[in-house]
Amino acid sequence: MAKMNPSTAVPAALARPGKTLGQRIADNWQLYALLLVPVILTFVYKYIPMYGIQIAFRDFKASQGYTGSEWVGWYWFQRFFSAPTFGRMIKNTVLISLYSLLWSFPVPIILSLMINQLRSAKYKRVVQTVLYAPHFISVMVICGMIKIFLSSSGGLLNLILGTEIDFLTQSSAFRTIYVASGIWQDAGWGCIIYLATLANVDPGLYEAAKVDGASVFQRIRNIDLPALLPMAILNLIMAAGGLMNVGFEKVWLLQTDLNKATSDVIAVYVYEQGIQNAKYSYSTAVGLFNTVVNIALLLIVNKIASKVSDVEFV
Repeated sequence: MAKMNPSTAVPAALARPGKTLGQRIADNWQLYALLLVPVILTFVYKYIPMYGIQIAFRDFKASQGYTGSEWVGWYWFQRFFSAPTFGRMIKNTVLISLYSLLWSFPVPIILSLMINQLRSAKYKRVVQTVLYAPHFISVMVICGMIKIFLSSSGGLLNLILGTEIDFLTQSSAFRTIYVASGIWQDAGWGCIIYLATLANVDPGLYEAAKVDGASVFQRIRNIDLPALLPMAILNLIMAAGGLMNVGFEKVWLLQTDLNKATSDVIAVYVYEQGIQNAKYSYSTAVGLFNTVVNIALLLIVNKIASKVSDVEFV
């Protein structure tokens, strides 16, 4: 029997070279065409505007354009760091963000665990609808509701407490108002992704746990929580990346001259300097500083998460 040449023993399917990128695109052109739309939109609205970041390093004048304006380097950043309200803005931004993260982050997880224990599908849908509804109310309407609810004359909270306090003028109450209203508005919407994660858990695990005599809390601790942990860590990393991005709209609508001690944040300052005072270079520098801090926090938290778990975002 003739010996087989090793060079000819490779199956034809393995010896055939793979398709080129152009061939793969031609075979799946419909999918690439769908992908093209968001890619173009992202490029136009996210990447092209980055060209304007250079005005943070220039004394920008609209009549002279980007390149015609004088280059001033780090001047606007130094001016921001030496501003009298710099320390207060950083403190307020960080504290509001941290309080929002610490108090609002676990609430969707707790809600998803509770909803997952409901056995009536109809009742579960009703509960989900009630919890999701506030998310679809605009921020302006939410702030109007807050002002009515906390009004010193006829507000529900004052009627309950028997007082006549204008809470929105109390600096000490602003952070609590901001965080509590944020939890009410977004907690139900935030639990959707956790409910979807729990829906993918193998029902056999619950049946086996019941056979072994595990209680509800034991099933939650040993089955549900480990299933939610990767998604929770991923959400924590993403939340840390936006730690300095306190919602401008709500702060702006709820801010008064009497609560500025705790409501004066970077986002509002950028709006005041850039839009109201037309200090484009200065406001761009402040916004760029805020973005750089967010990126640094994202990388730090991501690195820590990759060390303590298998979840990594970037």
